Amino acid sequence: MSTRPRGFGLTAELQNKQAAKYDVEKEKDARAWIEGVTGVQLSDQDLGDVHFHSSLKDGVVLCKLINAISPGSVRKINETKMAFKQMENIGNFLKGVGDYGVPTISQFQTVDLYERTNMAQVIGCLWALAGHAQTKGFAGPHWGVKIADKNVREFDEQTLRQGANVLPQQAGYTGGATQAGMTAYGTSRHM
Repeated sequence: MSTRPRGFGLTAELQNKQAAKYDVEKEKDARAWIEGVTGVQLSDQDLGDVHFHSSLKDGVVLCKLINAISPGSVRKINETKMAFKQMENIGNFLKGVGDYGVPTISQFQTVDLYERTNMAQVIGCLWALAGHAQTKGFAGPHWGVKIADKNVREFDEQTLRQGANVLPQQAGYTGGATQAGMTAYGTSRHM
């Protein structure tokens, strides 16, 4: 892993803010879910972002995870310890997650995991993947919340006409009040 220089000023504040988003309880849940789905025990069982990172850095467990949820998502899992192969595993996982339906806003970037720059986003991506798995009927262990189904409503013509007569209170209707009689800004007040 390359070493990044410590930030100062605004950079340090942003790094501290990002580090504060990391939640060990969510990590515990993510670990249990990954181990339950894949049947593989994570290599580093200690808690904390450093230990979670070391368990996922090579991308092998993540590839096995997406293959367990959506078989055939990752065709070849690289078991070597070469950096570019590990990053390729992470990229293949992210491609599989995207193909499965997780939006890119919920995904992390390869560098977030490989260089441990944003482990909270990694957990957020796993949370989103778990929610999509529940939505698509995955029979394995569940974690997180199921993504809401579409709720289309059909109204008849009479109901739509009734809605047109309702005054839009939340749209700023003030009951006919105007600024008539008020003086313009900057003019003197006559007494």
